[in-house]
Amino acid sequence: MLRRLYDWTMAQARGRNALWVLAVVAFIESSVFPIPPDVLMIPMILAQPRRAWLIAGVATLASVLGGMLGYGIGYFFYEGIGQPILESLGKADSMAAFNDKFNGVGFWAVLIAGITPFPYKVITIMSGWTAMPLGTFIVTSIVARAFRFFVVAGLLRAFGAPIREFIERYLGLVFTAFMVLLVGGFVLLKYL
Repeated sequence: MLRRLYDWTMAQARGRNALWVLAVVAFIESSVFPIPPDVLMIPMILAQPRRAWLIAGVATLASVLGGMLGYGIGYFFYEGIGQPILESLGKADSMAAFNDKFNGVGFWAVLIAGITPFPYKVITIMSGWTAMPLGTFIVTSIVARAFRFFVVAGLLRAFGAPIREFIERYLGLVFTAFMVLLVGGFVLLKYL
């Protein structure tokens, strides 16, 4: 089933309604959909590099709005909707322990999940469930998602098709390493 969703998503990237499909995929990926918007963005930007910033902007806006839906699921409907989604992702068992610490590091959790390959939808639902301040959630989501999507757009616009393999294989690892270094730097500064 996942392969069919992936194939369908890729086929949509070539259609004339690709921006709308990207917006829908970015929106629902932030709360329930398993395919990241990058899968659509990459072929769209390679096909029309001059529209790279528009494509990244649409992905950012839709993803943040979808993140607000995930927040709402966690805040208003955790028992009926949020918990089953998190259980399907294998994240339900660790929720009780995580909830106690989450809001203390919520900014970092949203930032890291918004940039790295960690499922952003898990953090959007958790943010609502733990009642993270909505303003913190929105601002951090904008920063994280814009960073992720505009870096991908910039790399594709600058280097074209040759950078595609790097993005698909290693960009998640690079983002993760960047976040580890960033957070590690702040932790190190705190204890020095």
